[in-house]
Amino acid sequence: MNWQKNLFWVWMAQFLSLAGFNSVLPFIPFYIEKLGVTDHQAQKFYVAAFATIGNISFCLFSPLWGMLADKYGRRLMMLRANVGSAIILPLMAFAPGIIWLLALRFAAGAFAGTITAAQTLISGNTPMEKRGFAIGTIMSAMYSGAVIGAFCGGIIADKFGFTALFLTCGFLQLLAAVIVYFLVEEKFQPPEENRAALENDIEPERSLFAMAWPVLALLLIVAVARQFDAPFMPMLVEKIGGHEGAVAATGMIAGLSAVAGIFSGAALGWLADRMSPQRVAIICSLFAGLLMLPQGLTGSLLVLGVCRFGNMFFAGGLDPLLQVWLAKTTPDAKRGGVFGWAASARSGGWVIGSILSGVVAVSLDVSWVFIITAVPFLLLIPLIYFVAKKHWKQTA
Repeated sequence: MNWQKNLFWVWMAQFLSLAGFNSVLPFIPFYIEKLGVTDHQAQKFYVAAFATIGNISFCLFSPLWGMLADKYGRRLMMLRANVGSAIILPLMAFAPGIIWLLALRFAAGAFAGTITAAQTLISGNTPMEKRGFAIGTIMSAMYSGAVIGAFCGGIIADKFGFTALFLTCGFLQLLAAVIVYFLVEEKFQPPEENRAALENDIEPERSLFAMAWPVLALLLIVAVARQFDAPFMPMLVEKIGGHEGAVAATGMIAGLSAVAGIFSGAALGWLADRMSPQRVAIICSLFAGLLMLPQGLTGSLLVLGVCRFGNMFFAGGLDPLLQVWLAKTTPDAKRGGVFGWAASARSGGWVIGSILSGVVAVSLDVSWVFIITAVPFLLLIPLIYFVAKKHWKQTA
């Protein structure tokens, strides 16, 4: 198998899938208003509820999909996620009310997980010394997809409405599934054919979990930090720049932020192949936290956009760096399950972040959401050092 060629097609499928999803996600607060939720406090509540309920279902189902990936293959899980999203997401355009929208979000979260499946597939079909670059490259698909998705989504929503936006999202998910089916390859051995590897090369399950759980805890905290402010960016943009043009401005800032993620995933993943992922993650946590503070304090959309760009460059590198850490300490035959735990930890962090940020937004102000987000980023610095030190002792 040509791992570079396979990486390209997996990247392309993820790009289309995430472009579709991110064409819709930044504009959900405006769609909730269109569904008849006009009270400002109620809007905040339902924005947080939309983010939370999808993350809850994703958290519950991710370990299941991870175990099935180890049993039946990771490519099949990519197809499952893309086809499920292609069916469910367009139905949101026809939701008769906010409760139906939340129900569909729960269903979409249950079938989601293309990034986790893609990372597991690529990490098992890429040479060990290239895995940091490969996983970071897959993460760059998420951000490059978000660039195109957010930019085009704002235009489609303004010119053609939300129905066209949701249908476009479904079409892109379907196109991603076609690429996976016809062009993505996987070198996969079912467990019964790989029994020797399971018996000889894998640590006992308890030892594996003992190595993995501290990194999973770090992934949860990263997810809290990443999700804490994300649902409220449209409201902050509207507060700073006014209601008129808020949709377009939100799309531009989301796109600009995603550009930072395009470069951070591959660049920091490449760096993690040459020095320890832990050290790179500590640097990223420091700058990501410091760049959160001006976002909550500024009254300028320009300052907001510049700080968001820098913040997303460093924050966007944290998740792939921790995934590289997991990939380098996890046997291939068990990686789907471990990455399933990672997806569950990540979505659990999203749930916690959504709930806490909703409380802050309702109790204080949207600006405080962005100021407080600096706390979990800075908290990661001593925690990463502690976990890395513990791993060094275990592997010495």
